Amino acid sequence: MEKQARLLAAELRIKNSPHDVSLSRQLLTWKRRPSSAVYPFRAAGCHSVAVSEIVAVTQGDAASGRHRNDGRWQKMSPRTEEVQEHSFTVSYVERTRQHRWRCSEVTFQCPEGALCRLWVSSITEQLQALAGRPKRLLVYINPFGGKQQGRRVYEQKVSPLFARAGIATHVIVTEYANHARDHLRTQAELDDFDGVVCVGGDGMFSEVVHGLVWRTQSDAGVDHHSPEAELQPCRLRIGIIPAGSTDCICFATVGTNDPVTSALHIIVGDSQPMDVCSVHHNNTFLRYSISLLGYGFYGDVLTDSERKRWMGPARYDFSGLKTFLTHHYYEGTVSYLPARGIMGNPRDRTKCRAGCLVCQHNGRLHQEQRAEAYRTDDVSDSECDGEWRTVRGKFLAINAASMSCACPRSPKGLSPAAHLADGTTDLILVRKCSRLDFLRHLLRHTSKDDQFDLAFVDVHRVRRFRFTPRYCQSDSELELDLRENGKRLFSQICRDHPACGCAPAYSSWNCDGEILTHTAIEVGVHCQLIRLFARGIEEPAVFEDFTNPCAI
Repeated sequence: MEKQARLLAAELRIKNSPHDVSLSRQLLTWKRRPSSAVYPFRAAGCHSVAVSEIVAVTQGDAASGRHRNDGRWQKMSPRTEEVQEHSFTVSYVERTRQHRWRCSEVTFQCPEGALCRLWVSSITEQLQALAGRPKRLLVYINPFGGKQQGRRVYEQKVSPLFARAGIATHVIVTEYANHARDHLRTQAELDDFDGVVCVGGDGMFSEVVHGLVWRTQSDAGVDHHSPEAELQPCRLRIGIIPAGSTDCICFATVGTNDPVTSALHIIVGDSQPMDVCSVHHNNTFLRYSISLLGYGFYGDVLTDSERKRWMGPARYDFSGLKTFLTHHYYEGTVSYLPARGIMGNPRDRTKCRAGCLVCQHNGRLHQEQRAEAYRTDDVSDSECDGEWRTVRGKFLAINAASMSCACPRSPKGLSPAAHLADGTTDLILVRKCSRLDFLRHLLRHTSKDDQFDLAFVDVHRVRRFRFTPRYCQSDSELELDLRENGKRLFSQICRDHPACGCAPAYSSWNCDGEILTHTAIEVGVHCQLIRLFARGIEEPAVFEDFTNPCAI
């Protein structure tokens, strides 16, 4: 490998120990010089940090330069002033266990002040040359989500890191549901910011996505009510500071629900594209989905849990058990458009990770197919009826997973091989079966067994799909309304008293934790519509990088 050109190299000291320190455009490296006189058997330690993962550089010793926090002035001794003049501190990303990052510091002592200033200016120049680092962020804090710790998490763990990195922020504490969505749609001056950060759970992230995507389409003149509309990608990246109950999105894109880790990904300017599904009913826009669309089991769990919000997070376990015991199935028709010519399939066990080749390949393929269709004025996907597939039957669950949906409770997720940015969603059909068989399927979400290797489970990687429940396939809308009004009370009794044996005619769609108002829907995947301040889950390095001088 060709050696990297050094910008600076000198002998500096760390804790009074001499080190050979060098700076290139990619790496900052320091290697301890062996001292045979004092420690003849001590190995020469070496450390290397990518310039792109340096948070900040400041002149002075961070340990001795910290001010009192009681507001009183503290006189510095001449010795302390000399240390500050002849030293500089580098804050950088250090990886720890379970995909967590932390901000570490190292202080270098220089023989003279001019050399110290040269190192500070050189490192600062390299940081300023990095493209993609945010300078100003719009931050929304949800003080009510999860354990109601959003504001404390931001003020104590995140805000100091942003300040150290020189990032200016405009903070808005939300006061009601959809506050962030409405503000992004109409009031936010998006041109003044490099990104939007949400502090909260998956619900808060969904608010920001809905506001940002809606605003982008409105500014571009795109009709979001049309299922065939080609949505425009959002310019601003979105950062997630986890402070909710599950934080599924953060876990699937970073690998951990740690606020400091997420803040550091934002600071270094990471960028991870993500697909977004649009959900329509009769040419009317309903919602965007980022992670899960669930009908049947997951829809019933959410519907029942909403009636028991007084129970707190325990309501999900209670409603899940209750829904499992009722064992309702629903009849309907699923039509889907398979993803053709792509790399990967839902059962290949290829997980989406940082630098995912599947996402890169399928993303390019999607763009090429769209460009070709535009040049030839070809018909849209929905008009290619010959490519659509139709399945009719009785289903316990119909799920569409646009990502693995992994979380601490389910490390594998609903679809372990689903990808974040490949322009597809994994459509999982669980047909009517016994309670025992359905329990086997659910338990496989937490084991190493293939949850799709069951006779009653089908999975398809699709670009679009439609669902129509049986009760409205042959009836007019007026008859449907009459039937709903006439049976609403009876259906409610049956739900609350499953022993009567009367199954409800329809379920509800769970769209990222929100209940949809319609059951007959059409869903389309929009490839890489948004970008996050993330890089995907990093795999542990098996081999050392030989461009790293410490690896030799």
